[in-house]
Amino acid sequence: MNYIWEVVGRHPTGQQPTGAETIQKLCDRVASSTLLEDRRDAVRALKSLSKKYRMEVGTMAMDHLVRILQTDRADTETLGYALDTLYNIICSDEEEEPDDSEEENQQKQEDDLGAQFTEKFIQEPDNITLLLTLLEEFDFHVRWPGVKLLTALLKSQCAPVQGIILVSPMGVSRLMDLLADSREVIRNDGLLLLQQLTKGNTAIQKIVAFENAFERLLEIITEEGSSDGGIVVEDCLLLLLNLLKNNSSNQNFFKEGSYIQKMKPWFEVGDDNSGWSAQKVTNLHLMLQLVRVMVSPVNSPGATASCQKAMFQCDLLQQLCTILMATGVPADILTETINTVSEVIRGSEVNQDYFASVNAPSNPPRPAIVVLLMSMVNERQPFVLRCAVLYCFQCFLYKNHKGQGEIVATLLPSTIDANSISAGQLLCGGLFSADSLSNWCAAVALAHALQDNLTQKEQLLRVQLATSLGKPPVSLLQQCTNILSQGDKLNRRGSRVQTKVGLLMLLCTWISNCPIAVMHFLHNQDNVPFLTGQISENLGEDERLVQGLCALLLGICIYYNDNSLENYTKEKLKQLIEKRIGKENFVEKLAFITKHELYSRAAQKPQPAFSTPEHMLFDHEFTKLVKELEGMITKAVLRSSEEEKKEEEVKKTLEQHDSIVTQYKELIREQDSQINELKEQVALLTSQNEKLQNTTTQQFSQIQQHKDQYNILKLKLGKDNQQTGNQAEAAHVNGLQPEELSQLREQLEELQRQNQLLQTQLTEKDSLITSLKAEGVPSAERSTSEVTELQKEVELLKAQLQNQTAEITQLQSERQELLRGSESTAAAPGGDSVYTEKTAELESRLSAQTAETQKLKGEVKTLLESKELMEKELASATSTTAIMQAEKSKLQQEVQESKKEQDDLLMLLADQDQKILSLKQRLKDLGETIEDEDDLDSRDQFDDDDDDEEDDEECDE
Repeated sequence: MNYIWEVVGRHPTGQQPTGAETIQKLCDRVASSTLLEDRRDAVRALKSLSKKYRMEVGTMAMDHLVRILQTDRADTETLGYALDTLYNIICSDEEEEPDDSEEENQQKQEDDLGAQFTEKFIQEPDNITLLLTLLEEFDFHVRWPGVKLLTALLKSQCAPVQGIILVSPMGVSRLMDLLADSREVIRNDGLLLLQQLTKGNTAIQKIVAFENAFERLLEIITEEGSSDGGIVVEDCLLLLLNLLKNNSSNQNFFKEGSYIQKMKPWFEVGDDNSGWSAQKVTNLHLMLQLVRVMVSPVNSPGATASCQKAMFQCDLLQQLCTILMATGVPADILTETINTVSEVIRGSEVNQDYFASVNAPSNPPRPAIVVLLMSMVNERQPFVLRCAVLYCFQCFLYKNHKGQGEIVATLLPSTIDANSISAGQLLCGGLFSADSLSNWCAAVALAHALQDNLTQKEQLLRVQLATSLGKPPVSLLQQCTNILSQGDKLNRRGSRVQTKVGLLMLLCTWISNCPIAVMHFLHNQDNVPFLTGQISENLGEDERLVQGLCALLLGICIYYNDNSLENYTKEKLKQLIEKRIGKENFVEKLAFITKHELYSRAAQKPQPAFSTPEHMLFDHEFTKLVKELEGMITKAVLRSSEEEKKEEEVKKTLEQHDSIVTQYKELIREQDSQINELKEQVALLTSQNEKLQNTTTQQFSQIQQHKDQYNILKLKLGKDNQQTGNQAEAAHVNGLQPEELSQLREQLEELQRQNQLLQTQLTEKDSLITSLKAEGVPSAERSTSEVTELQKEVELLKAQLQNQTAEITQLQSERQELLRGSESTAAAPGGDSVYTEKTAELESRLSAQTAETQKLKGEVKTLLESKELMEKELASATSTTAIMQAEKSKLQQEVQESKKEQDDLLMLLADQDQKILSLKQRLKDLGETIEDEDDLDSRDQFDDDDDDEEDDEECDE
């Protein structure tokens, strides 16, 4: 206090100033001092007074402290004092438990005071943004008090502070940086800050998850020793629970990131389970909760199934089963492990099969299911453990027809082994034991073995029990009703109610939707009088629930009665209710079930969650059955016989119509399959046609190549003709006879005309080939005629080529005669040497022309061979096209016939719908309510017809 007086100065009167006066002077010093040291001393003094004078400092100094945070950013020491002062006025560090009501009221006042100061601080959102900015400061004296202050603000006013941080740029990212701080105290307080930040805010949870929080938290857990770690591991697990619980996006991200596989080492507890510290128990308990969050029944079925599959593939389920069968495990960890295994296997066939194969490490080895059931029916076991085993057994049988069959099979005479204990024997033992809780658990477990499984309901009717020596065995169904009728002999009233409720739930589940079981139940002459007697009596509040369940059981006997027993037909049972109970009284007793408080609690979630054994009255799956049957039974009991007969007639008529519609639907499905087959055939033929078209295109390209080669030969032939003309002129110059020269010229002109004609014909042939290529294979008849014309033209070209060859041969013979004449002339004295050279030149030219002619003949022969090959392939394509056209015509005819048959069916269906509508109208006129399934069936019929018409249109196209 002397230090504070030195800062603020002595009181003018010499007296010690009050706390408010001191704080006011300190605030003035903070606001007016120009020296940093003076402001720092004043803030430090305010910090020392902030715990004792919390109200005064918060009221007078908060604005000055915020201004210090804004202006003195360079002085980390002053910032640290200001943040500590704000933390002291917002959060009270009083952690001692209140001893009396006065201290409790004082604590409440302090909490309210902190909430007021928090509200004042966050009135300006920039204050939170400023605080987030200060957290970037690495100095320990700034960052640590900043983390504590922000955590206190979140604890006091969570939702508003979360909203400000969410809209602040990079707000969440700055807080995530705290996990990477090398100083453990800041990292650990950062975990506490993120716990408060992520409470109940899905958006912030997603941002934190995508800021790589899962990876960092799992690393910290591993560094701290996993389940053997300290409270830091607990904080990490609590933060993970915040991020994953009720957040499907984060759960999917956790699974897709393969983080489930990284959870397996957590549960490697080792063989030595003697030493379990309190912290290890807490850590393992949170780890098991984390597994349950991923496979919770409230999650979407697809997400739960994928997580269950991942847990099986990474051997996490196997590790949990190891803990389940281990010795020395604390009771609460064992209970939570059983609950976790339950939800990992619930509805997963693979996991359920694996769990069925797990054996306990005993001598001889026993199945884990048998060992757990032994704990369930043992009244010396803890109550929560027995509830967990029941939940595990329910999850094992959930949607598991194979498992249900295996459990029921252990009760059948052909499978009973006298040397071993089976699950069925344990259930029967618990069902008939003196412990009411064992009775209830065994009855519910056996009911789950029959849930939605008509085969096992009928199989269980075969079970016979030996009651005592010298007496014949009785059926299990009869023994259950015997225990019900003898329930008054039990000592405790509450226990009697629990046993009756369990047995009645078993019987209702057993005979519902099973007319054979109903017949067996009614065959015993004592059952119906017992039920009517129970319902008609005026009993106490505890027995009203039993009366309601008896009414439900009797109503099931009416609703699922096939009238095979003459004494207990539907009509006679309803008359019995009307005479002995009264319809209104019966309906009132039936409605009491759903009004019961424990019924509503059991309907909320599958896991049995009861505070005391006396509250175990309803099972979750049974509540679904009651909800389904209550309305139907009420309607069946209140309906008169005439109305029932009319409804039966209408029901039979509708069933007949439904059968007819079903037949038509089957016929339409068959026709659809035939149409699909025809479509496949058409597609196959189309593909073959495309292949043929491709082959024809290749042939056309080859023809084009031959045409180009022929044009080249034609050009060469023209050059040879020109050379022949030049030779004739040279012969005339060299003294040939004029008439011989004239004859040679005429022959050459004739060759030129023939070449011109050949060129014209080739041009026409080119145009014909082009048109043939454009039209393609589909116009097969036209292609055939054009090929015939092409053949004629090629034959004509061949004949002309032969004529030309004969003429060339004639020219060669005439040349030989000329040569002989020239030789005689040259032998005469004074022969001209020039003439000899010209004759040699002419001879060489004619030899070249002859060689060129031979070459031309060879190429023409090649062209003719190619043409013949093309003709053969084109003829094959033409025949294939004709076959395809015939198949197409046949398919079109079949589609037309199918369409005609479907039109006839549509007419018949329309008539049937009209009859159904008229019958519905009659029912409405009689005051009956038409079920929605009829309308749904009608809409399904028209939807199917529309689909058929669309298929027909596609086939026509």
